[in-house]
Amino acid sequence: MLGLSAVLAYEAVGEIDPIGTAHAEEMPKGGNLRIGMRCMEIKSPHLADFAERSNVIRQVCEYLTFTGRDNITRPYLLEKWEVSDDLKTWTLHIRKDVKWHSGRPLTADDVVWNLKRVSDPAVGSSVLGLFTGYLVEEYDTGEKDKDGKPKKSSRLWSDKAIEKVDDHTVRLNAFAPQIAVPEHLFHYPMFIIDPAENGVFGPGSNGTGPFELVEFTVGKSAKYKARTDYWGSGPYLDTFEFVDLGDNPGAQIAAMASRQVDGLSEADAVQINAMKNFPHVAVHKVDTTQTAVARMHPDQKPFNDKRVRQALRLAVDHDKVIQTVLLGAGTSAEDHHVSPTHPEYAALPKYGKDVDKAKKLLADAGYPDGFEIDMVTRPDPIWELNTVQVLAEQFKDIGVRINIKSLPSAQYWDVWTSVPFSLTAWGHRPLGIMTLSLAYRSNAAWNESNYSNPEFDKLLIEAEGILDPKQRSLVMAKIEALMQDDGPIVQPFWRIFSTVMDKKVTGFKLHPSQYIFANEYAVAAA
Repeated sequence: MLGLSAVLAYEAVGEIDPIGTAHAEEMPKGGNLRIGMRCMEIKSPHLADFAERSNVIRQVCEYLTFTGRDNITRPYLLEKWEVSDDLKTWTLHIRKDVKWHSGRPLTADDVVWNLKRVSDPAVGSSVLGLFTGYLVEEYDTGEKDKDGKPKKSSRLWSDKAIEKVDDHTVRLNAFAPQIAVPEHLFHYPMFIIDPAENGVFGPGSNGTGPFELVEFTVGKSAKYKARTDYWGSGPYLDTFEFVDLGDNPGAQIAAMASRQVDGLSEADAVQINAMKNFPHVAVHKVDTTQTAVARMHPDQKPFNDKRVRQALRLAVDHDKVIQTVLLGAGTSAEDHHVSPTHPEYAALPKYGKDVDKAKKLLADAGYPDGFEIDMVTRPDPIWELNTVQVLAEQFKDIGVRINIKSLPSAQYWDVWTSVPFSLTAWGHRPLGIMTLSLAYRSNAAWNESNYSNPEFDKLLIEAEGILDPKQRSLVMAKIEALMQDDGPIVQPFWRIFSTVMDKKVTGFKLHPSQYIFANEYAVAAA
């Protein structure tokens, strides 16, 4: 059920209609839908780094695959895929009924161009971190950095790594086995975009999706009109709109109360409590691997001593953080970024808050009186700032004094990979190996901590090539233990994801990745 065979996955879950056409005749037609969501600057679809950015793009451009709410990945722009027994050769068959908005068919040339573009380190896509280890290899450039260390870069391991077979078939020829190819193809920025637009996105952009973007203003709104020639299910709406309601959580509540918007892309526990009794509002929740990590730079003092990193992990009472920040709407994490809901999760011995042990570790590292340091965060969404405040109070118990630096989101994302200590929210991923390859593989674009551990990288590549989740969990146990011992994060919880939608909205199902699929939604007549 991990994407190797769509047929087996469909049989396992009784799935017979992966693109949702079965109930189309029952959906009301027409109308406009408005969802409150931040409208961020978009530099390129292949650089999308948040659900909000990808949601704006997703209505116009689409993915080769689709990972559903059940965590099973199915073909989407693909008709099917085939994989060799050694998990190194993936043959992707493109649907023949898909056309770009401009009218020309989607072809293998389009897909090859997109796959090669995200594999180019000059583009800066986080997909590169996923492809590293099976399609992309690191190499020594022959140059030195400012510290005299060899400079490394990345490239496709072979000119046949991404191969056009015919007009509707693409083959991936990997140098190592990889089970998560279908999941990688549904990663935030792995959109299939028109090569003629060379990565630029805005009103009027070409795509294969159900809507056309007609207006986009950063910090204000994104407006769409429905396509009548869409190849898939829907759209049932005439028009659709994202409305930016700003950072203030109270403004979002007020917008729902006054019906300025018909729903929100996300609502935290406090907002849910305020809105759950509105007569026109329905609350939606889904279990997810969404989380937040307090991440440290192991290459900068005081975090260059792993005993300091260990001490901070031992300073945290996870349950208290969950109750205070999430009002109980979460589960305890274990400081290794692999969730019990991930199929390859390995249960390790539990440990909790241990102030005495943490203080001894700090003393042994040369900080008997603790230390003072800035911790960077952002005010939106408010649960992130609240998490930092609770962690700061708990770090006081071991003598670590935190100066909270709350930056506007735009400023935060300018420095999120460079500051020594910060808190970052991470979205849902269906597989633990996918999260780890994005966040902690050496030189990955989203490796915000600059963590680099050859043993970790080696174990991750090994895990990515093991099909059986039980066998993969044996390797994952080693990775998780390594992260608890050496890793760069303090991770207090897994968050239950929730939002609200007007009861007149039909077809809405909350996706664990916070993805919005407006072609699936309709507005019931008043």
